[in-house]
Amino acid sequence: MMNSQNRYYYLLGTIVAIGISAYLFVFPSFETAEFNAEVIENISKGVTTTVVSNENNEEINEETAQSEDIDIEIENPSTVNKFLVNSTAEKDIKNFTVYLLIGSDERSENSSESRGYIDGERADVIILGLVNETTSEKHLISIPRDVLISNPCTKEVSRINATYTKNSCGNKAENLAASIKVLTGISINHFASFNFEGFEKIIDSFNGVEICVDQTQREGFSFELQKGCQTVSGATALNWVVSRNTEVLVGEKVVDSNGNDKSEWVKMEGVSDLSRNERQQYIILQLLNGVKDFKSLNELNQFINALEDAFIIDENLTINKAVNLLWGFRGEDLNSIKQHSLPVENYILADGRQVLIMTENFSKFASSIGILEN
Repeated sequence: MMNSQNRYYYLLGTIVAIGISAYLFVFPSFETAEFNAEVIENISKGVTTTVVSNENNEEINEETAQSEDIDIEIENPSTVNKFLVNSTAEKDIKNFTVYLLIGSDERSENSSESRGYIDGERADVIILGLVNETTSEKHLISIPRDVLISNPCTKEVSRINATYTKNSCGNKAENLAASIKVLTGISINHFASFNFEGFEKIIDSFNGVEICVDQTQREGFSFELQKGCQTVSGATALNWVVSRNTEVLVGEKVVDSNGNDKSEWVKMEGVSDLSRNERQQYIILQLLNGVKDFKSLNELNQFINALEDAFIIDENLTINKAVNLLWGFRGEDLNSIKQHSLPVENYILADGRQVLIMTENFSKFASSIGILEN
């Protein structure tokens, strides 16, 4: 028989084992990345003393992510430069916790076959989520991927999505956050990123997402949505969100006796980075609406546990914080979440490429959407 001391240790060991098992079962082990506020601040100020290495001490690629962003020449610098300087909005933005949501176009050969495999990675979705800790007021601000930025690391002008790269200044998220700091003046508290595979997995875990459109539309063989509302898979939702060549049906659909589509399709007007931003925010709100179906925090925890390989989060954003943040949306009127996109316009580079430039300083924009204190 065990004496009282042995029984005590046995009981203690059992409790610890159960506790560890419960923790591992309930709380997912998401991949995390450094997100150092000091590093981000230094990058935004042009101080690049930080040396970043990966786990295998491999050589870090310091080139910008895309060759299309090399040698950007601006014909009229005075038109653009005034919007590339550091904004001072942050000093007037109070009580907001700022989350950065990054969707990258990295995908494997097995994911989203209709869009193909690509080598490399860009930030295709860049959204700021602002949550007022006092009033619970919430904002979503989309940053178009093609907006020009004065890259604080390389000191060159590039599209903002090209700054999502790992180099001697910092890791991918830190470099992008520093660029956003330069563009907006806002310091970001937390980030979460997902790639195309993760996007599809998240939606499929909700058993699809409802998309409502006012016209039948398609892009090649990647998707076709009927006028009205329908629940679609993660792959279809992804193809709709990233589409740049959406077509709409003219008149009634016509199919011949062999099943061939003989309908008239025309390119949808207004398809741009801005319309893509609207689609991205639409999907996010639809997914947040799905949180209402969970009956308990434990049920939500278990759901997120199944998605642990779909996300990368910063090391300071604990799973507990993330779950509680999502849980808070259960009673939220999603129509009260204010949706915005940066004020931009098309700009044609000297070589004919099209980018976007800010049309006003971010501080003025922030004031117009009500996130500055009076």
